[in-house]
Amino acid sequence: MERGKGEDKEQVIQDGVAAMAHCYKGFNPTAYLQYNYTPPRADFSRADSIVPWKLGCLHRAFTEGDVGGEMLVDVGSGPTLYQVLSGCEVFGRVVLTDFLDVNRRELRRWLGEEEGSFDWTPYLQHVCKLEGRSPSAWQEKAARLRSVVTEILPIDVHQPSPLPPGTLPSPGADCLVSSFCLESVSPDLASFTRALGHLSALLKTGGHLLLIGALGESYYMGGPGVRIPVVPLDEAQVCSSLRSSGYTLLHLSTYTLPPDMRVGVDDVTGIFFVKARKM
Repeated sequence: MERGKGEDKEQVIQDGVAAMAHCYKGFNPTAYLQYNYTPPRADFSRADSIVPWKLGCLHRAFTEGDVGGEMLVDVGSGPTLYQVLSGCEVFGRVVLTDFLDVNRRELRRWLGEEEGSFDWTPYLQHVCKLEGRSPSAWQEKAARLRSVVTEILPIDVHQPSPLPPGTLPSPGADCLVSSFCLESVSPDLASFTRALGHLSALLKTGGHLLLIGALGESYYMGGPGVRIPVVPLDEAQVCSSLRSSGYTLLHLSTYTLPPDMRVGVDDVTGIFFVKARKM
C-alpha cells in the first residue's frame, strides 16, 4: 500500500530530527562553556558584551511583576544556569531539563558543589547587582538556586509531550524559559515551529514563555571539530512561529554582536529575547 504524502512528510521530519540528534553525539560541555561563557562574550566590564545583555533581559522580565507562580521550567538548559538566576528568586520550584546526559551531569556537578564544575560566580555577582544587592550576596543567591532546583530531567522538544509523564502538575508550569535550544536542535524552520508548539503542552494557559535565541546563525561548535547546524532565524520568522504556536508576543528585543564578539565558534549575527504569553 502506497504511503500518503502526510506520511512521507512525517518521515522526512523524523529523519531530520534523528540527524540532528546524531550531531550532538560529540557535544562537549566543557568546551562549549569555554567558547561562550568566558570573555569576551562574558565580559562583565563591557555593557555591549553578550552575556550581560542576556542577563539584563531576563532580570527585567522576571521583575516586571506579571511573571510569577510556583513552577519555572527551563527547556533545554544545556550545561548552563545563567538563565534561571533571576527566576530562582520568583519561583519556589525550578526544573532544569536537557536532551543530553552529559549536560544534565554538568548541571548536577555545580548543584552538588563538585570540584572542577564551571564557576558561575561572576554571573551570580552580576545578577545580584541587577537586583540592587551587593555582589557579595552571590553566595546567598547560589544557595537559593540550589534549594529551589528540584529536578534535572531529560527532555525531547520534538515529542508532543516533551517531558516524562507526571513531571508537571496537570495545568502545566507557570513559566518556561528556553535559551538557544529550539533553533539548535531543529533541522528546519517547520521543525522549530512545531517544537515551539510542543512547549505549549508544558505551560498553563496564561503562563509566560521567555525565549532567547540566535539570529542569522547556521552553525555553532559544540566541541573541537563538532560542528552543529542551526536554523537561521530572523525576527519575522520568530514572531510568526510564536503566533502559529498559540502565543501572544508581549516584548521582543534584539542584540547585534560587535565584531570582536565573533570569535569563530559560530556565525551568529545577533540574538533575540522574547517575552510571550500562552493564549
